[in-house]
Amino acid sequence: MIFDIGNVLITWHPEKLYDTLMSPDERQAMFAAVDLHTMNDRIDHGENWRDTVYATAAANPEYTDMIRLWHDRWAEMATPAIAPSWQILRRLRQQGTAVFALSNFGIETFAFAETLYPELAEFDHRFISGHMGVTKPARRIYEMVEAQTGLSGAQLFFADDRQENIDAAESMGWQGHVFTSPKRLEHELIRLGLLSAG
Repeated sequence: MIFDIGNVLITWHPEKLYDTLMSPDERQAMFAAVDLHTMNDRIDHGENWRDTVYATAAANPEYTDMIRLWHDRWAEMATPAIAPSWQILRRLRQQGTAVFALSNFGIETFAFAETLYPELAEFDHRFISGHMGVTKPARRIYEMVEAQTGLSGAQLFFADDRQENIDAAESMGWQGHVFTSPKRLEHELIRLGLLSAG
């Protein structure tokens, strides 16, 4: 069983913080003027978290202070943990199923997340894009998972909140589930016989 982390096990919603600090129109204008999610993609590819955020902030003086919050108040963007998903993960492990993480996550952001969420140590193996130098949905990242685990195709079941990431996994023959809620994931795993009802 492979879990994505953001919006499957831990809520990731940067806009939530900005909506407490700016009006909706101001926040939308900033996100339209500065492609902050592409900035974050660079971090997920392995670029330095602080350097990337602060350089983007310096290049956009109208929003410098707000953009720096992507580093300085990141913990408020990545909260709370999605407790029922962690319960599913633990049930899988208790029944003897190997559980991996496959997540687009920066090197430094993941290290920081580990201080906030000790449960990130509960995986049998963690595939973190910043360390791998490639992000989902690139085919290479799925090939790397197969190479390192010795598993392939239908031996792997992947839950991710983004359709394009599941499409890429299914193109490798993996079983996939677009995550929308822990309850739906639980029902699907039970239906497939991958999780005991509990």
